[in-house]
Amino acid sequence: MFKRSLLSSLALAVSLSATAFIAKADGEQYFPLQSYRVGPYAAGGTGFFGGFIDYLKYVNANGGVNGVKLTWSECETEYVVEKGVECYERLKNGLNGAPAAATNPLSVGIAYATLDRSTADKLPLITINHGRTDSTDGSVFPYAFPLQLNPYSEVSAIINYIGQQSGGLDKLSGKKIVTLYHGSPYGKETNEVLQALADKYGFSLTLLEVPHPGNEQQSQWLNIRRAKPDWVILRGWGVMNPVALKSAQKVGFPADRIIGNIWSNSEEDAAPAGAAAKGFISITTHPSGTTFPVTQGIKKDVIDAGHGDLADPKRFGTVYYNLGVVNGILNVEAVRLAQEKYGHKPLTGEQVRWGFEHLKLDDARLKELGALGLVQPLQLSCSDHEGGGAVRFQQWDGEKWNLISDWVQADRALLRPIIEASAQKYAKEKGITPRDCSQAS
Repeated sequence: MFKRSLLSSLALAVSLSATAFIAKADGEQYFPLQSYRVGPYAAGGTGFFGGFIDYLKYVNANGGVNGVKLTWSECETEYVVEKGVECYERLKNGLNGAPAAATNPLSVGIAYATLDRSTADKLPLITINHGRTDSTDGSVFPYAFPLQLNPYSEVSAIINYIGQQSGGLDKLSGKKIVTLYHGSPYGKETNEVLQALADKYGFSLTLLEVPHPGNEQQSQWLNIRRAKPDWVILRGWGVMNPVALKSAQKVGFPADRIIGNIWSNSEEDAAPAGAAAKGFISITTHPSGTTFPVTQGIKKDVIDAGHGDLADPKRFGTVYYNLGVVNGILNVEAVRLAQEKYGHKPLTGEQVRWGFEHLKLDDARLKELGALGLVQPLQLSCSDHEGGGAVRFQQWDGEKWNLISDWVQADRALLRPIIEASAQKYAKEKGITPRDCSQAS
C-alpha cells in the first residue's frame, strides 16, 4: 500500500512537473533558427545569428515582450539548401508548445526553397536585405518579407551613388561599369535590372560571374584590367570578397573604385585582404559599432553577464553582428505590434504576419528602442514588404569601416513596375489570386 502510494505520488509529481514545463513553453514565443556556423559562409552565419540571439536574450532579460518570454533553437544548415529545407520542416511547428513566430534563414537558396512551404504553413519568411525582389509585393507574397533592402533597391542605390560621384545621373552616359557577381541565384538576380539601368542612363555594363565559392578569379580580373572600367560593383559572398580585393590589387585596379554590395560589406570581407582592402567602398543598411544604447544594453545584460552567443567577443558590434541585432529588433517589434491586436500572449505565424505588415519605425520609436542611427526608418504595408530601400556608403581605412555618405535612396518609383510585373507573372504561374491591398486592415 505504501509502495503504491509512493509511486502514485511520484507519478503525480512527474505529471505536475511536466505540466508546469509545458505551461511554461506554452507561454513563450518561439523563433526557429536555420543557422550556419560551419562551412564557407560561417563568418556571416555566426555573426548574424550571434547578434539575433543576443538581442532575444536582451529582450528576455528585460521582461520579454509584454511579459511573453522568447525561446529559440538552432538547426545547422551549413548554408546547404537541402539541409535548410529539412531544418524548416523540423522546426516549423514550434517548440514544446511555443508557437513559431517567423523563419529567418539568411540564405537566398533556402528562402527560395521554403517560400511556398512558409506560405502554405502561414509562417512569415524574413529575408532581411536579400530574398526574391518581387516578394516586396505583399499582394502576391503575403508571407515573404525582404525587410529594409531588396536586391533591386540595392543596385539602384549603388548606381545613384555612382551618379552622385560623377556629378549627376546624366553624367553616367559613356561610363563603364563591371559587375562581378557570385555564381548563384543571389548573385544573378540583379543582372536584368542592372541592364535596364544601363539602358536608361547610357553606361556600358559588363557582367562577370565568379563560380561558387569564389576562390579563383584570375581570369575575371584580367578581363577587368583589359576593360578599364570606371567602377566595379562587387556582388560577392564569403571568401569571394577578400579574394576579389587581392585579385584587384594584383592587376592594379584601385580599391576605392570597387563598391561592395550588402553581402560584401563586413569586417570579415575586408580584413582578410590586408592592405589590398584599404579604400574599398561598400554599402550598408546599418553601421558597425557598439555605442548605440541598444548595443550597450546587450553588453550590460547579456555579454557582461556571461551569456553572449559569440565565440569571439571581439566581433561584438561588427557589421554581421549588428545586422543580427537589427533583425532581432524588427522581428520582436512585429510580435509586439501584433500583440496589441491579438493579445499579450504567444502568437501564431499568421498573427505575427499582421505585425510585420503594419510595422512602422520612425525616429521616435527607434529612439525608444535605443536604435536611432542603427536602423533606418521603415514603414511596411500589405503592398510593400520592404519598407525602406535606402543605404549608406562606408569605406575601409585598413582597420575599420567609416561612413562616407548620408542615406542614398533607391529609385523605388522606377523599380516598382518591374517588381509588380514579376510578381504578377509568379501569381499566374502558381495560380495565385493576389490580395486586394486596398481592403487590407
